[in-house]
Amino acid sequence: MSIELLPAYIERIDASKTDEVELKNIALEIEEELLPEHIAILLEAFPLDVRLSLWTLFSCETQQDVFLEMKNESKQMLLNSMDDEACYPLFERLDANDLLEITENLSDHFIEYAVNKMTAKHQEHFKKAQDYSDDEVGHWQSFDQKKISQNLKVSSAKKTSAREQETLVDVVYIIDKESKLLGEIAINKLLMMDNDTPLIDVEYQPVQALEAIKDIEEAADEVILSGKAALPVIDENGHLTGRLDIHSAYRFKQQIKDNQEMQSAGLSDEEDLFSSVWLSSKNRAIWLGINLVTAFLASWFIGLFEATLQQVVALAVLMPVVASMGGISGSQTLTLIIRGLALGQITESNREAIVKKELKVGTINGILWASVIGLITYVWFDNPMLSLTICIAILGNILVASLSGVWVPWILDKLNIDPALSGAVILTTVTDIFGFIAFLGVGTLLLL
Repeated sequence: MSIELLPAYIERIDASKTDEVELKNIALEIEEELLPEHIAILLEAFPLDVRLSLWTLFSCETQQDVFLEMKNESKQMLLNSMDDEACYPLFERLDANDLLEITENLSDHFIEYAVNKMTAKHQEHFKKAQDYSDDEVGHWQSFDQKKISQNLKVSSAKKTSAREQETLVDVVYIIDKESKLLGEIAINKLLMMDNDTPLIDVEYQPVQALEAIKDIEEAADEVILSGKAALPVIDENGHLTGRLDIHSAYRFKQQIKDNQEMQSAGLSDEEDLFSSVWLSSKNRAIWLGINLVTAFLASWFIGLFEATLQQVVALAVLMPVVASMGGISGSQTLTLIIRGLALGQITESNREAIVKKELKVGTINGILWASVIGLITYVWFDNPMLSLTICIAILGNILVASLSGVWVPWILDKLNIDPALSGAVILTTVTDIFGFIAFLGVGTLLLL
């Protein structure tokens, strides 16, 4: 598989990023050896400056194919770094489905340009899909269904089924004069029928159809469980509008799964390894804030036992906050790095750049939430030295968590241990131990 070549290419590109001739030769090899989706993964393994240097060496056709395979955030980084004239060729060969997949956060003038480059048929399809929200199957339906009027003969149906043969097409759909779906005929059975037989005299198979307003996740499950290559999509009046095939169904399910895994760590499934430090900080800060609420709730319960904790009550009450903030911060980095390792995006050559980026993110969020927690602690306990103690501990623990989030999965991967299975346990142990030592150590120096 071409994806297995990614680590070697990453090393070669990193070693040759200042050698234009060698970099051009590598780019030619990449175009020949790698699929567009793998080139997209490869590009996302580099900071933006190296990524752009390599991007300009690819042919226009390769750029168009690779652009479609990039994550939305990576697309935006690329578009924002180039002038509009250099971006327009990326939108010249898109069909309705291609454009629908990339319209999120895409500037209107790019969408308008892409639509104008489409055939009238695809423009109609794009407009029809826009009538549905992006969580409805109608928005994501394909328009390659084979539909035949019941008023025609079998010979016409055979010609239609043989013309412009699409993948995952094993039936033709029979419609009436108003385009209402009546049933389906398997193509292999159709080929055995007499050419002069009117379709109206043929017994159609009952069809399992999806309503266009149906939730896309439910629709994907229905296609997968149907045992069919695809299911037709109908509007509220029963008119055949498109179909959802098994390939698209599995792709949607995988996207939903990936999104849920990333969201569980407070990340976006579209986050790029080298996305903006400020953007990464903002995305993660929201979840750190949510985690802070739960951490203080745990501290409040511990505070109920204040009478038994005597002189060290304040430190004991706040200890879960320190541990929890380090744990969630580290898990965010851990999730991103595990995904990068699985895709072959992380190697010896770009590890240092990733560590630097994560440290910057950790510093920003560490300062932000250390200040917030310090202020809350001062209002709660009216003790400035205690506030200073927890500020230092929170900042230190988030920085250690950021480093651990990179190094723990990296080391486990080198030891042939699956970081997805054991990384979280080790990371939590590291952040808990460091957080408690830092908090109690600084507290001993400043408070006792």
